[in-house]
Amino acid sequence: MLKAIKVINAAVKPIALWSFLIGTSLLTSCKSNRLYDAPKVSTFRGNRLPAPPGMVYIPSGTIFYKSSQDSSDVGKNVSLSAFFIDETEVTNKQYRQFVNWVADSIAVVDYLEDDQYFLEQAADDSNDVKGERLIDWSVVKKNSPLWQNKNPEIQEKLRPLMTMKGGKRVLNQELLIYRFSYLKMDGINNNQYVTDTVHVMPVDNIWSKDFPNAQMTAMDANYFDHQSFDYNPVVGVSWKQARAYADWRGKEIMASLQKNSYLKGYQLTFSLPTEAQWQYAAEGKLDPTDTIRRTRLTIKDRKSDKKKLAVNFKQGEGTYSRDGSTFTVPVKAYTPNAFGVYNMAGNVSEWTLDAFSPSAVEFVNDLNPVLLYDADDNASYALKRKVVRGGSWKDNGGMLDSDTRNYEQQDEAHSYIGFRCVMSAFEMTTPQVKTRKYKN
Repeated sequence: MLKAIKVINAAVKPIALWSFLIGTSLLTSCKSNRLYDAPKVSTFRGNRLPAPPGMVYIPSGTIFYKSSQDSSDVGKNVSLSAFFIDETEVTNKQYRQFVNWVADSIAVVDYLEDDQYFLEQAADDSNDVKGERLIDWSVVKKNSPLWQNKNPEIQEKLRPLMTMKGGKRVLNQELLIYRFSYLKMDGINNNQYVTDTVHVMPVDNIWSKDFPNAQMTAMDANYFDHQSFDYNPVVGVSWKQARAYADWRGKEIMASLQKNSYLKGYQLTFSLPTEAQWQYAAEGKLDPTDTIRRTRLTIKDRKSDKKKLAVNFKQGEGTYSRDGSTFTVPVKAYTPNAFGVYNMAGNVSEWTLDAFSPSAVEFVNDLNPVLLYDADDNASYALKRKVVRGGSWKDNGGMLDSDTRNYEQQDEAHSYIGFRCVMSAFEMTTPQVKTRKYKN
């Protein structure tokens, strides 16, 4: 072939040679190379993508992002790309699964050291150092939680992992730690990965700490552990603990995807929602021209035609129970918004990913905005503030609007703050971008 080209090159002009080479290339590759055969764009059939378990799809959209909680007219429009969000706040039952996973990990690696709980290694695999062998979770989960196993031999081996409290054998919360890595954002080392260590147990007497002159011992003793509160939102969890749970949950979801899942193979982020994502999901606006940001506190009953409270909040001084509960309610109480998300107002306030600044809108982008700052544990009070949204069961109606901003210290926990998670998603093809014939 090269000899033929040389002969032609001596006999024809450069332009003719170029045409010949192009033609030859097309003839030899047209059957296998479809590089330039892009399909026309058609509309996605359906109004939302299939979501991971317990989540809903939020399409891309726009919100008005306020500058501060004191000014309703200072801010700017920002756009959010599509994402998945938990349809409910994380429940006690869901968070207990995280605690049990951590406890099982420690039990298998540090105390039981039983080969049945580890994946078999290849003959040439020398990776047998304690703590580096991979746990066979298919076996562990059949017996989880291991610390509740009735086998006397296992109970004896796990004795160091346990402690006595109120006459009951419970997990030693000081030993229950979760390690995860993330890209630290502190204005100095924004490209440095760090590993954080977090104690995972919620504060066990959080109700009495928040309400010291009230009878809360029954809530302290039962709220996180008793099955009657399984589907109430977990509380007593700090921002750092919520972030640890989100890291674990993302890994669990990706590991459990079926082989035919359309999400398989993608690298998707999983975290707490940004402040803007939270607000957009809370507003539930199917109509992008809607400018109302005030939460509906009541809803009209179809049968009686009377208005009923539709949010769990404090209705006035000393008035907590008119909405149906004195404290929190199950996470699927009341009616979901237009996106299918429950209790974005009331029940519990919710942690977001953002650091708090009264003028955050001045610093963030107008596309997928977020203000990240990972403060050290010994940092000043102002640097450790994280945004809390939504209002809670102990807040009045004015705290429940979708754009009302508040904050709390990243290492503090309360009986009125919970959280939910988000996962990155992809935009659906809409009629707006469908390929059409040009018409003048």
